[in-house]
Amino acid sequence: MSLHIGDTAPDFTTDSTVGEISLHDWAGDSWVFFFSHPADFTPVCTTEMGATAALADEFARRNVKPLGLSTDTADEHRAWIADVNETQGVDLQFPIVDDADMKIAQAYDMIHPGQSETAAARSVFIIDPSKTIRLIMTYPMSVGRNFDEILRVIDSLQLADRKGVVTPANWLPGGEVIIPPSMSDEDAKAKFPQGFKTIKPYLRTTLVD
Repeated sequence: MSLHIGDTAPDFTTDSTVGEISLHDWAGDSWVFFFSHPADFTPVCTTEMGATAALADEFARRNVKPLGLSTDTADEHRAWIADVNETQGVDLQFPIVDDADMKIAQAYDMIHPGQSETAAARSVFIIDPSKTIRLIMTYPMSVGRNFDEILRVIDSLQLADRKGVVTPANWLPGGEVIIPPSMSDEDAKAKFPQGFKTIKPYLRTTLVD
């Protein structure tokens, strides 16, 4: 069964590089960047794990917990982390879960037979503190993820939750945002006393902190 944005992220309990974890309990009141990779001891995956570890402070600042997965064992993950740290110049601390039986990958529709029958594609799930899936992205095995985009999406989702706005194409933090068409001009004036621009009745922009 495929998962969709707005679904509750399936819970699971499994071994990991930091011991047994249950997703929902482990996540607590944090957001989760849950991402899969095809296999340990492979080149693109090694760079992605290094990139995630290097961004530890950026994820923490956003109250986001990274969580990795491949269809390898926790022991294999632990051995691989030494290579990640050595080659990428990082200290990887976030958990990588054991999914040797592929149950989690199958629950999250990470197995794409056109790519592999046993290895997970490069899937991304952004899960909010209510355990709701807010974003799903899948990359082919040959393409490493863009972590600037992952952080940008998290910033956009969190800003939308705080301010009740949406973000335009190529938005970056600090840029103009869009007032949803469902909000009346009267409500917009009250909510955004700094003012807003009306380009079309359905397209109004403003700046928010």
